[in-house]
Amino acid sequence: MIGAFIFIGCPTTMLLRLARGDLNALVGLFGFAGGVVAGMFALNKGFSLGRAYTTKKSDGFVFPAIGILLLVALVFFPAILNFSEQGFASFHAPIIVSLIGGMLVGGIAFVSRICTVAVIRDSIFFKSFGMLAMFGVLMLVLVGYNLIFGHFSLGMESAPFAHTDGIWNFLGLALVGFVSVLIGGCPFRQLVLAGSGNSDSAITVIGMMVGAVVAHNFSIASSGAGVTDNAPIAFVIATVVAVAIALYNIISNKKERSK
Repeated sequence: MIGAFIFIGCPTTMLLRLARGDLNALVGLFGFAGGVVAGMFALNKGFSLGRAYTTKKSDGFVFPAIGILLLVALVFFPAILNFSEQGFASFHAPIIVSLIGGMLVGGIAFVSRICTVAVIRDSIFFKSFGMLAMFGVLMLVLVGYNLIFGHFSLGMESAPFAHTDGIWNFLGLALVGFVSVLIGGCPFRQLVLAGSGNSDSAITVIGMMVGAVVAHNFSIASSGAGVTDNAPIAFVIATVVAVAIALYNIISNKKERSK
């Protein structure tokens, strides 16, 4: 989430921005791909979170139950929730439209196993281009929509909710790509899996929420004006932690295998 807030968006937002003609997102795409390659290198060196274990069914209902409680609060007790009043987070559809759209997209995403990490991983390392074709069709639809309704504007300077610092656009999503490989999927994929009862992904999504709070409270989140003074410091710390975890895991797994 530190990397995502430096870039101003997750990999899914990167694709949406790219479909509007935002070339800053193209720089981010290259960074994300580089991070995925680095993550795959860690996997090839022995990084592994271990095999999955089946847990009690009740565990899988915890995260969806939290979502339902938040929905109830939003509908019946909206005063207890704070809403963004500026920036892209302040724009949203009516509740019923959001709910129907979310269920539809979530169902399609779960069945198709769509993931921004998988499309790069499969294309580069496994020479499998099925998911790449899926994303290609999706991008054509999005670009067509933006062209029809006048939202498409090719360039860097005119992109809404974006900054033009290429280095940090690249590095921010490179960090996201690297960590996404280690945890087994991009942020969007983790959210879909959490909704399907995957408790590991539920913990990941909670971690993403905490990361979002940290990014805003410690002035790490970028804006259209550029990255903040705290962003480089946060990036270095987050990268060191991620690499340290990867190295520790690789070394520990090698020791286990050598016994």
